[in-house]
Amino acid sequence: MSVYKKIIDTIETKRACYLILIDPDKLSEGDIAPFLKKCEESGVDGILVGGSLMMSGDFDVFLLKVKKSTFLPVIIFPGGVSQVNPNADAILFLSIISGRNPEDLIGKHVLAAPLIKKSGIEPIATGYMLIESGARTTAEYISGSAPIPRNKPEIAVATALAAEYLGIKVVYLEAGSGAQLHVPFEMVKAVSSYCTIPVMVGGGIRDAETAGKMVKAGAKIVVTGNHFEDKNNWSGLKKFADAIHGNYEL
Repeated sequence: MSVYKKIIDTIETKRACYLILIDPDKLSEGDIAPFLKKCEESGVDGILVGGSLMMSGDFDVFLLKVKKSTFLPVIIFPGGVSQVNPNADAILFLSIISGRNPEDLIGKHVLAAPLIKKSGIEPIATGYMLIESGARTTAEYISGSAPIPRNKPEIAVATALAAEYLGIKVVYLEAGSGAQLHVPFEMVKAVSSYCTIPVMVGGGIRDAETAGKMVKAGAKIVVTGNHFEDKNNWSGLKKFADAIHGNYEL
């Protein structure tokens, strides 16, 4: 079964899908196995791996250790063409549709496509939309893209609809790593009410209540990352998963 089909099945059976983003620059190799075990026990549905800079370590080695340490689907969230790697199950084939840089819309994809084909991993066409979050994020700086204003849901709706009509499989509303503010619930509700493809939301989600409210607003995939870089927060993973899957009322 394809990873995308697993995500869709998870949405249909659990209400929504919960993905954890691991940044190789933030998680030590010694913490990979215990953290992933905690994710499995808590009900996490899949693992995203990637980072904008990759300042430390070897991505190939890190990704292989992640893959060997979990039965959950491992999906690359690429910060660049260099992060295409066969040691994963799938890769988000990202187009930054909130920006107007042709390199991030098609240029880098031309370079990545043959590498993805050779690696044998599954590409998941993803429309990536940066949303204003109260501070300039790494993703915004590296991509050179202006985020969609948080008080302009109509722009997000039109952008997401264009992506769906182009055949994109998932739209990802992202406030950015370490965002001060998460994507507005009103924007999530507006986009999900117009689009039939799954809406993924991430960035600035620091508590289970917010995660659950994202799903109530219409998100079908919720991503958290920064919050669980602190070991002291690992105990809260199950609460996040339960809120996202609707296992208790908020």
